[in-house]
Parts: sequence; C-alpha cells; structure tokens
Amino acid sequence: MRLRLTSIMVNNQDQALKFYTEVLGFEKKHEIPMGQYKWLTVRSPEGPDELELSLEPNANPDGKAFQEAMFAQKIPVAAFETADIDADHQRLSALGVVFLSAPQAAGPVKIAVFSDTCGNLIQLYQVVV
Repeated sequence: MRLRLTSIMVNNQDQALKFYTEVLGFEKKHEIPMGQYKWLTVRSPEGPDELELSLEPNANPDGKAFQEAMFAQKIPVAAFETADIDADHQRLSALGVVFLSAPQAAGPVKIAVFSDTCGNLIQLYQVVV
C-alpha cells in the first residue's frame, strides 16, 4: 500500500488552482469537468509524478462544516515539506500569502502555518535534525 492521492476541500476550485500553481508552484495534473465542479488535482514538481493533491469542492455541508471548524480552531489540514522554510516564508510572504505564524522550531522540525485563500490552513515544515 502507498499514498497516491489525498484531498483537501476548497471553497473555490478556480481560486485554489491559481493559488496552488501560481503561488505555491505546484503543477496541474488533472482538470476534468464533472457537472458543476471538476476533478482537479495538482502535484509537486519536486515529488513523484503519481502523488497528487485533489482540490475538492466543499459542496457537502458536513465537509464544509469540518473545513470551517478546522480553520476556526487554527488547525492545518495538510503539511508540505520544504528544504528551506525561511526562504519559502520570505518568498510566499512577498506574494501576499498570509502566515499565522512565522517559522519556528518545534522539536526536530521548523514549522510555519499559512492560509491557502480557499478555506484551509496549511503547515509548512522543514526537518532540521
């Protein structure tokens, strides 16, 4: 067994695609119309090609409630690894990304948390051991 696809809910798929590709630097993998929404995935150019993040519409009321509760409680719904958290923090901040916390030590990692503009908090981390 291995991880090939994971999902996060977004409140606007087009806005999410723009943020995840133009700001974070991911690449669009799939964009397939599915009625009112679309099957929309991105991948990291630094990761394996088959590992995808699905940007799911938060149309399900329970899913939307979960997403809003996690955001309100300031709990990240995903964590992305970086080789240089300080440089990425500076680059993303310059692009207007809102960070809840600047990079800080947390045991064997350094972490920072930012908003993805689509209803989620994302943790950025760097292993420092």
